[in-house]
Amino acid sequence: MKIKNKKITIYEVAQRAGVAISTVSRVLNNSPNVSEKTKNKVNEAIAELNFRPQVSARKLASREPQMLAIAVPSFTTPYFNEVLKGVKDEIKEMDLDILIYNTGSKNPNEGIENFFYRGTADTVITISIEITEEVHNNLQASHVPTVLIGSSHPDYDYFEFNNRKGGFLAGEHLVKQGYERLGMIRPAINTRSSAEREQGFIEALREFKMPVEKKFFVSGDSTKHAGYTEEAGYEAVYKYDDMGDFPDAIFCSNDTQAIGAYHALTKLGLKIPDDIGIMGYDNIKFTKYLDLTTIDQRMYSVGVSATKRLAEIIRTETDTKVQTINDPVLVQRGSTKKSKT
Repeated sequence: MKIKNKKITIYEVAQRAGVAISTVSRVLNNSPNVSEKTKNKVNEAIAELNFRPQVSARKLASREPQMLAIAVPSFTTPYFNEVLKGVKDEIKEMDLDILIYNTGSKNPNEGIENFFYRGTADTVITISIEITEEVHNNLQASHVPTVLIGSSHPDYDYFEFNNRKGGFLAGEHLVKQGYERLGMIRPAINTRSSAEREQGFIEALREFKMPVEKKFFVSGDSTKHAGYTEEAGYEAVYKYDDMGDFPDAIFCSNDTQAIGAYHALTKLGLKIPDDIGIMGYDNIKFTKYLDLTTIDQRMYSVGVSATKRLAEIIRTETDTKVQTINDPVLVQRGSTKKSKT
């Protein structure tokens, strides 16, 4: 006979089966340390009482992690979306709930303080969060398995991006395409990744004996998402228009900037790629349909790899660190194919 309209607890299952609560817990967690006869008795009691164990209770009994917290500056931009898709698709294999904490783009390290105060997570992935001494101390105090994406620290497993190489690839490509006066659209708020991309870009220009014209290194006024937006790219192009001088080609700090810049250039009557070349960074899906040259960081696969590594840490509790720097690749499309004259 099944009991209805009442929440059945593990205590009642133990009483019906005539065993200890700890025995019921072992059965629920498929422990080998229970005889077949006792297991059958407990399962019969579960069926008779129509008992439905809470996942959290089962995991607590087995000391398994329940919650993965992802700290990320934004979950609405295409770049972060691609990384999060990789995490989401891989996390299905780990039986974890996901909590996404938006630290904010303007000052993510300040926003992450609230994340630690909540204390709800027992595994952590950070995306594009700089591991300052304060963040490091908080992570250490939390004692939870942690994997970093888009940043690095010697005490953690991480999957970092080689932004400097990506910037170099952009500069090298534009020079080889025959563009001579090169510009860059920066974010409104400087970040480590954008600074590294700019550094690599300048290194390429110098290696190929091209002028570095700082007046062509501009940013939009919009600070939303730190200036990595379509609006910021659009605004930056009009700064070239205001100065009455345009570079031959523009390297944008990310693809969303490039989309806004592309629109502004066409509104001004400039033909891409002959009058001016343009390229982005990240290889988000929309760039394929805009025929936009870009730099591919393989964000989705990095999200998958980081999540797989987190599963290994949970499963093996190893002290060995996986610390990877992922090299980007150039994706050449029509927006930088200058006609030979």
